[in-house]
Amino acid sequence: MKTVQMTLDDDLVKTVDRVVDRLHTTRSAFARKALRDAVKKVNVSMLEQKHKKGYERYHVGKDEFSVWESEHEWGD
Repeated sequence: MKTVQMTLDDDLVKTVDRVVDRLHTTRSAFARKALRDAVKKVNVSMLEQKHKKGYERYHVGKDEFSVWESEHEWGD
């Protein structure tokens, strides 16, 4: 692991301290999880944008997914 220094607003530090106290964790552990979650969210967003651009560039054909219609199970 690597130690990094960050500058945070005093109010944010107070809020984080209250949260980590309730969660019985540390600032560092909380920050690691928050950063991991943020990175995952950014990656998902980037993939969604990539897929959107792909579908905009190559439109879905009229019957492209019709082969799957018989596979749907809608229930009663």
